[in-house]
Amino acid sequence: MFFASDNWAGASDTVMAALSSANDGFAPAYGEDDISRRVAARFNDIFEREVAVFFVATGSAANSLALAHSARPGGAIFCHDEAHVAVDECGCPEFMTGGSKLVRIKGAGGKIAPEGLAKALSGFQDGFVHHGRPQAVTITQSSEIGTVYTLDEIAAIKAVADTRALPLHMDGARFANALVSLGVTPAEMTWKAGVDLLSFGGTKNGCWCAEAVVIFDKDKADELAWLRKRAGQLFSKSRFIAAQFDGYLADDHWLDLARHSNAMAQKLADAVEASDNARLPARPEANETFIVVKKVRIPAMRDAGAAFYEWPADGLAPDQALRADEELIRLVTSFRTSEADIESFVALL
Repeated sequence: MFFASDNWAGASDTVMAALSSANDGFAPAYGEDDISRRVAARFNDIFEREVAVFFVATGSAANSLALAHSARPGGAIFCHDEAHVAVDECGCPEFMTGGSKLVRIKGAGGKIAPEGLAKALSGFQDGFVHHGRPQAVTITQSSEIGTVYTLDEIAAIKAVADTRALPLHMDGARFANALVSLGVTPAEMTWKAGVDLLSFGGTKNGCWCAEAVVIFDKDKADELAWLRKRAGQLFSKSRFIAAQFDGYLADDHWLDLARHSNAMAQKLADAVEASDNARLPARPEANETFIVVKKVRIPAMRDAGAAFYEWPADGLAPDQALRADEELIRLVTSFRTSEADIESFVALL
């Protein structure tokens, strides 16, 4: 009953087989191997245009390098108040960007609203050196509370960013889960909606350590090669990151993995709704389910082998506010989650 994070799930058998296969013989280093070239071409196919792809090992590195790509002195990066870049990356984006300021914007459902972004931008007047200057906007897809930006919402945020000529970055740690939730193409959810840079996540959805920065305008990509090297993210044996993506992307394996984890989240939500001992503030939109339980039950649930995290309840709607004896917990399903796991967990409620 491992619902703490999809990071706990390991790698899929297909990905591990591809990784093992890449270990045979010799290959050029630093991304000059055949697997890396093949995967780069595959990214072009997936996104329906020629893109620049830079493999890295972690999501924090992908996000920070993508934001560093647009860094400028006095820069301000606009993100949601609960965004991973602001809460869980130990100052890495600020460090990698040379001290850029993260401007955190509150928004319902874990998402930035266009009007919220416009208001935040209004505090930075063009040419007024004391306040600094806008540098980029970043959104998380799916969000930290499992919600998914629609295509119209992405386009609306980009429209506001365009009023100040700002690039739009997408933190796609759970990119595949959001994609299958919306039922759209990767191109539609990114550059066609206005996204300029993407952190393409594979680790949470069946890879071992495979993340990538994708830049949709290749003419603007050269600088990232230098940034990646300086950040220690240019792997000499980068074919092993590429190999993971090779197995991950083949035959839509990545989408099948995400569909399973999303489907398990829906089954979990169904079971919670049928329980008298827990409540569901909102239906999951990807593979994260948040439920309200009695505090007194939590130690026994953990003793029985359930793994999950308590979660801040600030984002709950007023009519879903916690009572004194309640706790909000996060349950994340993965490609390895089974219906038996869900049945066992619900029995503990």
